[in-house]
Amino acid sequence: MEKNFSKEIKIGIATILSLTLLYIGVNYLKGINLFKPANYYYVSCNNVKDITISSPVFVDGFKVGLVRSIAYDYSSVNKITLEIGLDKEMKINKGSYVSIESTLLSGAELSIKLNNDADEYYKPGDMLEGRIKSGMVSSVEENILPLIVDMIPKIDSILTGLQTLVNSTELSQSLSNLENTTKQLEASSIRLNAFLKNDVPEISSGLKTTASNLSIFSSNLNNLDLEESIHSFNSTLGNINTMALKLNSNDNSLGLLLNDSLLYNNLNRTVENASGLLFDVKQNPKKYVRFSLF
Repeated sequence: MEKNFSKEIKIGIATILSLTLLYIGVNYLKGINLFKPANYYYVSCNNVKDITISSPVFVDGFKVGLVRSIAYDYSSVNKITLEIGLDKEMKINKGSYVSIESTLLSGAELSIKLNNDADEYYKPGDMLEGRIKSGMVSSVEENILPLIVDMIPKIDSILTGLQTLVNSTELSQSLSNLENTTKQLEASSIRLNAFLKNDVPEISSGLKTTASNLSIFSSNLNNLDLEESIHSFNSTLGNINTMALKLNSNDNSLGLLLNDSLLYNNLNRTVENASGLLFDVKQNPKKYVRFSLF
């Protein structure tokens, strides 16, 4: 017997199948496997920032479940309940708690901290304690962001000062002076290089010649018989000393002439008398010379 379905029934069945597949697909994209058996627990916390449905649940870094739903408890203050679905084989020791940790990429994740010292386990549907762990993102928001906000006016003042400095004529003049100084240094460097290239070799050659002459002079000094020269010089000094002693003594004519005042006076009077005689001869030549023709 053939069964004929009306057009409306076919459309209804197709709609139901489409909605079912859509529901399964959406949950699959969220990471929820509707066909995998799971145990459901609840987590009580006071802040669920960055937590979304399908946020992962880890135990020692291994994914064991997902967040299924988030509900605010209006009967109390700051109390939010999370429903998490865990693998059927996952057991949670009593005294364990759920740590809510913020991450940079996935927003937030839940990590179950097991109390391995307890032998009793929570039952599916029990309430677990949720604790907020201050992660790097929270530390940045709580500690660094306020400092940045406080620094913004200071940074604005610094940028204003820098803009004033950049636009000032003094800075332009300083840069111009620096450019001139750089050019002068470059010119000095060129002259120094020319000096090192041209003059230094000549000076070095002159120094080598002088050093060679000094070496020859030193060699000649080494070849001189200094002892004999000193001996001759000492002998000469001895003779001069002997001569000086004789000049100062009265036992010789030259010494008497230099030291005996009587001899000096007599000699002086003799010279005066001779001078007077010559003068008288010049004045009265007839007195001393007589001519006779016959």
